[in-house]
Amino acid sequence: MSEKQRASEFKNTFAGGFGGMCTVVVGHPFDTIKVRLQTQSSSNPIYSGAADCVKQTVAKEGPRALYKGMFAPLMASSPIFALSFVGFGLGKKLQQSHPDEAVGPLKLAAAGCLSGLMTTVIMAPAERAKCLLQVQAANSGPAKYKGLTDVVLSLYREGGLRSIFRGSAATAARDVPASAAYFASYELIQRGLQGPDRTQLSIWSTLFAGGMAGICNWLVAIPMDVVKSRLQAAPEGRYTGAIDVLKQLLKNEGPIALYKGCVPILLRSFPANAACFMGYELAMSGLNAVAPSL
Repeated sequence: MSEKQRASEFKNTFAGGFGGMCTVVVGHPFDTIKVRLQTQSSSNPIYSGAADCVKQTVAKEGPRALYKGMFAPLMASSPIFALSFVGFGLGKKLQQSHPDEAVGPLKLAAAGCLSGLMTTVIMAPAERAKCLLQVQAANSGPAKYKGLTDVVLSLYREGGLRSIFRGSAATAARDVPASAAYFASYELIQRGLQGPDRTQLSIWSTLFAGGMAGICNWLVAIPMDVVKSRLQAAPEGRYTGAIDVLKQLLKNEGPIALYKGCVPILLRSFPANAACFMGYELAMSGLNAVAPSL
């Protein structure tokens, strides 16, 4: 499909939201394992690795435990990804001299940065709730939260909006550069496979480009994602902020700790983001077919 067809904010909103929901359904079990590995104690680890985490989680809590905390990102995924794709489309449009211009790599990255910045306002509280729900079952003792609503209300009672939005700066520091890599790599891979003016939906190139975009995204995002997860899952007062998390993590565990959870992340990134872009492209193709002028 052409760049001109992609320019509609309405279409980007709907197609991006649908793609985001596809991402969560496919990728959430991997994300649960990632968060549990990232937040376990280094001095007394519960799991020896990703495979052991899956084994223990399923054995103790059943297969459904892999989907714990999914409601929060599933509900947030549609507006987050809608805003993400709208932000990327807007970022491209602001830099184009005409609607059909295929912008270069640096401009694609800049558009991706805008996308990452715009989504932080929704992403940060959703990630905070998700992390707390994902790790509570792995800890000893009764569960503190009953579900998404209970998490949000409890955080508000304990610390107001500031507690709900804890980790926003870390989320932005993760998502802005990662989104640049995400969208730029997808567009460039698609152009390499199909040419700059993509007029038809190609299933295989979309799945490959989407999967590779997910890997590029997480290769950039993993270190800051570890910091963000530690900060958002920690009790109040444990850290003063993202910088404090980073300092303590490097001091106590070394630089390698910044890549904790990388195995489930990278295993998840290809299928989840292949599903995301496939969902996006299918929705966009359908919208262009029924409402080409919208």
